[in-house]
Amino acid sequence: MAAIFADPRLKATSNNGHGVCIEEIEGLIRVYKNGQVERPPAIPIVPCNVTLNGQVTARDVFINKYINLWARVYVPSCPAGNLPVLVYFHGGGFCVGSAAWSCYHEFLASLAYKAGCVIMSINYRLAPENRLPDAYEDGLNSLRWLKQQVLNGSSEHKWWMNQCNFSSLFLAGDSAGANIAYNVATRVAIDNAVIKPLCVKGIILIQPFFGGESRTVSEKHSIQPANSALTVSASDAYWRLSLPVGTNRDHPWCNPLANATAGLQELRLPSVMVCVSELDILKDRNLEFSKALAGGGKKVETVVYKGVGHAFQILHNSQYSQIRIQEMMSHLKAFMSR
Repeated sequence: MAAIFADPRLKATSNNGHGVCIEEIEGLIRVYKNGQVERPPAIPIVPCNVTLNGQVTARDVFINKYINLWARVYVPSCPAGNLPVLVYFHGGGFCVGSAAWSCYHEFLASLAYKAGCVIMSINYRLAPENRLPDAYEDGLNSLRWLKQQVLNGSSEHKWWMNQCNFSSLFLAGDSAGANIAYNVATRVAIDNAVIKPLCVKGIILIQPFFGGESRTVSEKHSIQPANSALTVSASDAYWRLSLPVGTNRDHPWCNPLANATAGLQELRLPSVMVCVSELDILKDRNLEFSKALAGGGKKVETVVYKGVGHAFQILHNSQYSQIRIQEMMSHLKAFMSR
């Protein structure tokens, strides 16, 4: 499918009389009072045929043309068959980002090869034009679409589906994408008929983007470099733009631990892996979330990556990043192999 990567959401536009800018995260998004939204091209977008030294085949597939919901699929080039399937959601505070961003393309192509899995990277709708729960709905509809292709034995998609072991299906994402993966997983846990005969075997949450009205210690005291991928002020802006109008950061989509964790006892989640960055402002919130899951009887593996910050795996913004990325890929491969 040609030219999906030229995502119109990510094209730069000039201020053609839009008036007052009411929200801005510098270099990423500007929202004007009249409803116009600008997203400067902060990160290059790349076509699907830019692959990892021929070790991975990648193609774009439409899920729903009417809302421009699509996915980029990565398959290790050496046919092996029976590979685990990773449904992945990119980060970006629900407001920016694309499955075609070069940083995600590079990371996921490498992960598909090194972890030996097929990856379906979802390009969901963005806020504020499409506030939550639209991204969650896109995630669920992507799983429904996948289920239908499997049941139909789709010839169009056999190039990658023939390599898949659909009894080894994982939901994953980083930052806001991890939030989406978790919320999609909870919906599937409540009503598994949505995706039967598919079954989610595990959930991988990389630096999950959660928040709350009360600040954690890491949010209050972590010193972030000027080019940090996530600051407290940016986090607050993302939540203002993505949550339903009139709600605050203790909404359960933002703060799943805001009211009570008793509901976790009844929630039948599969195994969960939570990847935490030591220098991330979300560190404490991620660790509290992992602890709550474990307290609710869930099988949780928590890994803390030393010396790196938020989104290190795609931004390579410290001397430790490459080492930590290899560690993460090894951990993800082991988690999916169990």
